[in-house]
Amino acid sequence: MSLTFAQYDALERAIVDGARITFFRRGTEYLVIPMKIITVGGAEAVVARHPTTGASLTIRLDETSGLGLVK
Repeated sequence: MSLTFAQYDALERAIVDGARITFFRRGTEYLVIPMKIITVGGAEAVVARHPTTGASLTIRLDETSGLGLVK
């Protein structure tokens, strides 16, 4: 998936604000709090944590099929 400018802005704002977002990957929805954007093997990825357990998760953007903001 390639993010639009609006989605990048929303993702960056969620990182700054500590807001929750959702990613869709292989039919599964992940609700996470994004921490930072990095590159992994030449692809962009989001380092996030689970809002309840605090577990760390790295999600490659090229493996996702959608991105949403939780309001």
